[in-house]
Formats: sequence, structure tokens, C-alpha cells
Amino acid sequence: MDIFSIVGFVVLLVIVARQRSQLAKIERELGELRKLVVPGNAESALKPAETLAAEPSPLTSSEALLEGRPDGGPQTSEPEDVQESAASGPWGSPAAIRDEETVSEPTGEDGAANPEEQTKKPDIETALGTRWAVWVGGVALALGGLFLVRYSIEAGIFGPGVRLAMAAILGLVLTGGGEFIRRTGFKVPIEGAAGAFIPAILTAAGAFTLFGTVYAAHGIYGFIGPAAAFILLGLIGIATIAAALVHGQALAGIGLLGALATPILVSSQSPNPWALFGYLAIVLAATGFIARVRRWSLLMAAAFAGVGLWIVLYMVEAPMPGFGVLVFINVVVLAVLGFVWLGTEPGPSEARVGFDLTSIAPAIFVAAATLLLFAEPRFAEIGGAWPAAIIVAAMIGTALFRPRALPVLYGAALATVFAYLKITPLAETSIGLSGYATVDTVPVTVVADATMIRIGVVLGLLFLGAGLWSARRHVASSLAQSASWTAWTAAVPLAIMLSLWVTFGDIDRDFVYAAVTLLLLAVLVAGGEWIARAEEPPHTGGLAVSFALAGAGLAAVLMLHMAFGSGLTTVLLGAAAVVPALATRWRSYPVLGWIAAGAVVAVLARIAFDPTIVGAEFLSRTPVFNGLLPGYGVPAVAFGFAAWQLARTTNGRPRLVMEAGAALFALLGVAMLVRHAMHGGVIDDGPVSLAEQAIYTLIALGAGAILISIDMRSPSSVLRYGSLIVGVVSALTIVSQHFVILNPLFTDESTGRIPVFNLLFLAYLLPAAAAGALAYYARGKRPKWYSSMLALMGALLAFAYATLSVRRSFKGEFIALWSGMEQVETYSYSALWLLLGVVLLVVGVRFSSYVLRIASAALIAIAVLKVFLFDMSELEGVLRALSFIGLGAVLIGIGLFYQRLLSRAPKQG
Repeated sequence: MDIFSIVGFVVLLVIVARQRSQLAKIERELGELRKLVVPGNAESALKPAETLAAEPSPLTSSEALLEGRPDGGPQTSEPEDVQESAASGPWGSPAAIRDEETVSEPTGEDGAANPEEQTKKPDIETALGTRWAVWVGGVALALGGLFLVRYSIEAGIFGPGVRLAMAAILGLVLTGGGEFIRRTGFKVPIEGAAGAFIPAILTAAGAFTLFGTVYAAHGIYGFIGPAAAFILLGLIGIATIAAALVHGQALAGIGLLGALATPILVSSQSPNPWALFGYLAIVLAATGFIARVRRWSLLMAAAFAGVGLWIVLYMVEAPMPGFGVLVFINVVVLAVLGFVWLGTEPGPSEARVGFDLTSIAPAIFVAAATLLLFAEPRFAEIGGAWPAAIIVAAMIGTALFRPRALPVLYGAALATVFAYLKITPLAETSIGLSGYATVDTVPVTVVADATMIRIGVVLGLLFLGAGLWSARRHVASSLAQSASWTAWTAAVPLAIMLSLWVTFGDIDRDFVYAAVTLLLLAVLVAGGEWIARAEEPPHTGGLAVSFALAGAGLAAVLMLHMAFGSGLTTVLLGAAAVVPALATRWRSYPVLGWIAAGAVVAVLARIAFDPTIVGAEFLSRTPVFNGLLPGYGVPAVAFGFAAWQLARTTNGRPRLVMEAGAALFALLGVAMLVRHAMHGGVIDDGPVSLAEQAIYTLIALGAGAILISIDMRSPSSVLRYGSLIVGVVSALTIVSQHFVILNPLFTDESTGRIPVFNLLFLAYLLPAAAAGALAYYARGKRPKWYSSMLALMGALLAFAYATLSVRRSFKGEFIALWSGMEQVETYSYSALWLLLGVVLLVVGVRFSSYVLRIASAALIAIAVLKVFLFDMSELEGVLRALSFIGLGAVLIGIGLFYQRLLSRAPKQG
């Protein structure tokens, strides 16, 4: 009785809600009529009669809504008997085909006249009385049938056969009731209640009941065998999907779910994969035709995903899957996508609208199956590579002739790339406990190198031919299509070539693979030019052409590594930057400059891998004239020439990259040559000495001056910012290395036995002069802070040189602090610092340098503090007196100097 009470309450609620909604609707319609007859409404009264007659009435709009017409226009003028006869046809009339997705709000003038009612949302009462009541009613029917069967079992009233017959009759009654209500002109009286389509709910409940009946007859009671159960469940599922044409997409989803679950519900002692995937192919094709008629993309994607899951499940669980059935079902999936779902495409013009989202599902699952056939050892050992290649070819064909199936191209390309990368020894790299990478032997997926090589050649040619042709076909109409095809046209053959070379070729030098890669380079260059001719306007150098030429650049890098040794590869990579730069004389493609810039990155990667260029064991010990000179010098010269050429053609950011590369490699080359000479012809990771660091500092300061000079003649942001960066780095290096880390006061490094030209001269006086000269040269050419920073560094280096030279005159070759300090030496520092303060003051006034004058004041202040705080307690006798006398004389002299300077200022003004 509890169940009947709930059902009675729900029915009562539905009746009350419908009555109230009908009354509300009548009130709204009366209000509309009242507006038309009110005398004060002049505009409505003055409307022509024919205009009012042409406007749809509220009732007409509501009926149009229920009939599935989004425009809210008037009904056709056909007689009722004609409409009824059309409704009884195989597909039903527009009034019979109700789909909740096609129902929209009325857009006639009646809706525009009442914006408040048009934007009014259904209240909770409408939701409870319409949609929720119908949904709960459908669930209640299904549960009622279940409880009835359960009660009959517990009470022992009927036997299994009778119960199953009653359940089947209930399912048929529910399905027939839904169809009866639909054909008798069922209307939804409330706006927003189209989702609660009662015929669809009844049909879904009937489908569930029939599914359960057949499954119980087979799986629980054994009344029917596996074959009969399989056929019946499949027919119910397909019939349910077909019924969705008149009942909506939700019912199609229920039927699809039941059809896909049928192989799980029906067990067999000797499963037949051909029967399984033949059945799934029929389900997929039927779903595809129905989804295409109604354009149900979600249903189509669900069907592709369901079949794809069955494919992957079969490959994972089956002891030894059959390759033939796998090729069959994957080709069927692609055929349903290309000929059924996308079969209405007229041709390449459809590419303008982008790609079809539904095709992502088959692309993912077919690519996963292909990758398993390629890479799974138990498949590869018995020849799974050729079936995988056939599926890849089918994917390429689908994407080629159905442009909107573009995701299938991505799936085919990614599956191929990952499959070939999997065969390389690098795929078996493992990290040991010690942290070192160890490369194992070639994996078992490689059965025969000849097989993988032949498949690689076939797939590479297939991607090249189809990709270049399709890219040219779409280059004027679709950027996404042309760019995607060209990108994978370059990437897939390059990945195949790299994998085959690493796995089967000679990693040191292999002219055969180098020749094939050179041929690939030529094909990509010619293909890019062929595509460029079809651009609008021609030879624009768009994204498709850019991908083709970029692939050619990568092929050139790969070819050089295959054909030449370490040292020559680095030199040729640098020189190769000239080729795309010169090509800009004939074609102003933007990508050419970036290909030249890519050469900078490639050479940097080579140098990071081996800074000695030719290998440490082959590097000559001869200073300057060794492998480092061409290894760093040729790229620097080539990059400089490429920058010069690009500045006269395409210009832009690639030119700046080439300028920066030229400057960087010039500095690196000089630095490496200095280190080579300072370490006896050996490039290692030993500690840097102060002399070596001094040379690096001089190089950096000189490079800053060179960059400023070039920038003044040929302005460039790279040169401008590069000079600033070099100056800042130089200042930081001076502070950290010269004053702290490598200072002989702290390291006790030998300063040399020569009185003047010693380590102090090289490490402090020369950098001081260089910093001061650069500060003077940069005035007016660089920001004020830049010149001030370098002037301060020069003053500090001069101060350090003078101070350390005094220390050396007392201590000799080794001047470490822990050797102590005498009274005369202490006095000498005071005198020296005062003298330096005066010199800095004169130089600062002479060159109008505020920084030097401030440094002079700071140095003199330090000397004053030293005299009063240190000399007074440490010095004795005449030295103490001379210290104070000298300090007083210097301070008085400075005061007189400033007074005279200030007295001249008004006269000069």
C-alpha cells in the first residue's frame, strides 16, 4: 500500500499543478486580449487588421513550441487528416518528433512585447508538477515492476516462466503505452516541461524491463541459450536507439548503454571475437545513422567511446588477440566516422568550420589500439607492427578525405611517433640507486630491424605525400588544416628517421642515414615552396610553409650529426645559419630568420654537451690555434653575417637573436682560449686563478666597449641591452672575485717577483683603467647609473691596487693578512689614502664626475677615522705626529681647493 499511496500522491500533484498552470495561462491570454482593446493604447488600436492577423497569438506560439518549431510561426494550413496521416508514417510528423534539444523559447513579436514574461523562469511549482512528477513516475513504474516480481518470488505465487512472461508483457505494455500517447497527439501544456516527455519516459521504462527480462531468462533461469540472449538483447538495444528518433536523445543513450552492455551480460564458454566485434560494428553503424539524422554528437561520441573501450579491453584481456579482427573493428570505426557521421560533407570547403569534436573519441581509442599493436611485446613478437601500420594508413585516409576528422590525424601521428621512439634504446633507460643513467639493450619490441625499417619508410612516405598534398589543398581556406598537416608531415618522418638511426644505424657516423635525411630535407624545402605558391597571396610564408621549412631545418641538424664528427658538426651547424639568412634575399618568409636563430640554439646545445668542441682527449695544447678557435670563431662570424643580412631583408627579432649569438660566441671563444692557455692546454673544471679571472674581466669590459661602439653605428636593442648586461656582470665579478674570493690578502697567492708588472698590475690596475675608460666612453651613450657604476669600480680597483702594492713593498711576494703589520706600514696606508683622496677629487672635478668626488670624500673620511681611531693608539713618536700633521695639511688644502672652486663658479656662470 505504501507504493500505491506514493503513486496516488504524485498523480494528484500532477493533476493539481496542471489545473493551476492552465488557469494561469488563461489569465495571461486574457491580459493580452485586454491590451488590444483598451482605448488608451493608441498604437495597438491603430495597427492594421492584416498586421494583427499576421502576428502569432500566444496560443499559436505555445503550440509551435510544443510542435518543436523554434521560430514560433503559425502552423501549416494542411487539413487535420493530412497531418494525422503524416503522423502515422515511419518517421512521424514534425508534431510527433519531439526532441528536448530542439525546443526553444518563442521568438515571435508576442515574446518581444512582453519581455518580463519572456525572461520569466519556471517556478518551483511548475518544476514539481511537470518534470519531477514525470521522472518520479517513470522510476516508480520501473520499481513497481521490480517489486511485483520480487513479491511473486517470495510468495511463490507464480513460477519463473510465468514471472518472466509477466515482466515481458509489462515491458511491452509500457513501450506500447508510450507510443500510443505519442501518436494520440500528446502535448506538453507548460512551457519548460519539454524535458519531461511522458512517451519517452514510458518507452525507457519498458526498455529497462525488457532488458532485465531477457537477462534473467538467460543468466538466472537458463531458459534461453547465449546465442538467443545475445540476439534478443542486441535487438532490444538497437530498437531502443531507433525509437529515440521520435522520443529524444536520452532514450538513445539508454538503448546504446544496453547494447554495449549485452556482451557482458551474456557469457559463453567459447567466445568468438568476430561475433563480438561484428555485433559491435552493427550497433555502432546503427547508432551512427540515427545520430547523423538528428545530429546527436553526444550520442555518437558515446558510441565511439564504448566500442573503443571494448577494443582496448579485448587487447588487454585476451590471451592472444586476433590481428584480423582488430584491423576490422578499427577500420569499421573509421568508416562510420568518415562515411556515416561525417558523410554529409561536400568536400574541402567544410574545413573552414574547423574540426568535429566528436572525432576526438575515435582518434583517441584507435590511436591507443595502434600503439598497443606497435609497442606491446606480445603483439610485436608475432607481427603486430604491420596491422598497426594498416590502421595508421586508414586513419590518414580518413583525415585526408574528411577534413573535419582532423583529430584522427593527430591520433595517427602521435601513435606512430611514440611507437618508433619506443624501439630506441633510450626508451629502456633506467635510473640506478647511484643516480647514473644506464641504457639497457634494445627492447624486445624490435623483432626484426628490416620490418621496422620497411614500415618506417612506408609510413614516412605516406605522411609526406598526404600531408603536403592536403596542406596545399587547404592552405588558402583553413589555417588549422594546412598547419596541422604540414607540422605532422615534418615531425613524423623526422621522428622515424631519428629512431631508426639511433636503434639500427652507426651512432658515430652513418652516411646512409645522412643521405636519406638530406633527401627528406630537400623534399620538405620543395614542399614548402609548393605550398607557398597556393597561398593567397602567393609566397606569404604562413604557418604551413613555416612548419615545412622548420622541419627542413631540423632535418639539416640531424643530417650533420649523422654525417660528421663532433668538432666539424659544431662548426658546420654554426655556418649553416648563413643559409636561411641568405634565402631571405629571394623569399621574405618570417620563418627563415627564426631558422637561423635556431642554429644558435643548436650550437649552444652542442657546446654545453662538449665545451672542448673536438673532445678533451683530441684538443691540441697549442695556444690559440687549436680546435677552440674554429669551434667558437666560425659560429660567431656566421651569426654576425646572418645578423647583417637579416638587417637588410626581413629584420625583426631574429636579427637581434643573431647579434646576441655573435657577441656571446665571441666572448665565449676568447674566454675559452684564455683558459686553455692559462691551464697549459687543458680544459678542465679546475679552480680559476686571479690572473685568469683578471683576463676574463678585461675581456668583458672590452666587449662592453665594442657593443657600445657597434650600437652607435648600427642601433640595436640587443647591443644596447647586451652592453648593459656585460657592464653589470663585470661589476659583480669585480666585487665578488677581485675583492673577496680571489683577493691575495685572503688566499696568500703569490703576487710575482717582478716589482711592477706582477699579479697586482694585471688583476687591479689594468681592470681599473679599463673600467674607467669604459665609464668615460659610455657617458652620454648609456644611462647615467651605468657610467657611475663603472667609474666607482675603477676607483675601487685603483684603491685596491695602491693599497696592495704598499702591502707588497713591506711583505714581498706573499701579502696575506695573517703575516702581521708594522708601524711604518700602518702610517703608509694613511698617507696613501689621503693622497688617493686628493687625486680622486682632482679627477672628479676635471671630468665633472660626481661619483668620483663622492668616492674622494668617502676615502678621505676613512683616512680621518683611521688616524683618530687607529693611528693614535698604534703609532708612537714621530710617526704619530707626522700622521696628524699630514692629515691636517691635506684637510686644509682640500678646504682651500673647494673655496677657490666655489669662488670661480659665479664668474664662469
